Amino acid sequence: QVQLVESGGRLVQAGGSLRLSCAAFGGTFGYYATAWFRQAPGKEREFVAAINRSGGSTDYADSVKGRFTISRDNAQNTVYLQMNSLKPEDTAVYSCAARWWVVNTAPTSPSSYNNWGQGTQVTVSS
Repeated sequence: QVQLVESGGRLVQAGGSLRLSCAAFGGTFGYYATAWFRQAPGKEREFVAAINRSGGSTDYADSVKGRFTISRDNAQNTVYLQMNSLKPEDTAVYSCAARWWVVNTAPTSPSSYNNWGQGTQVTVSS
């Protein structure tokens, strides 16, 4: 098990950029597949981006492809989400999730993850 702590969320204008961080504590982070999910008020949690243990493979939701980039630094036990060209519809609580994963892939379903952070609020104003 790892503990995950997100940071970096804030209010930003449409078209702006943010970088979210997810710091992991208490485990060998290089063995964990990691993903970002988001949940807007009144909506279900949705997949945003995922990255495999080594960082060599990534996956994105169609709604963020080309605008968001997920990356990781296993030496720093941290995963990042660089968000560019932000839109008001990106407003949500963003949470990172991790799971010890034998295969060097990254699941995109929230039910695949058993370690979650508390979330960080991202608000994009128009």
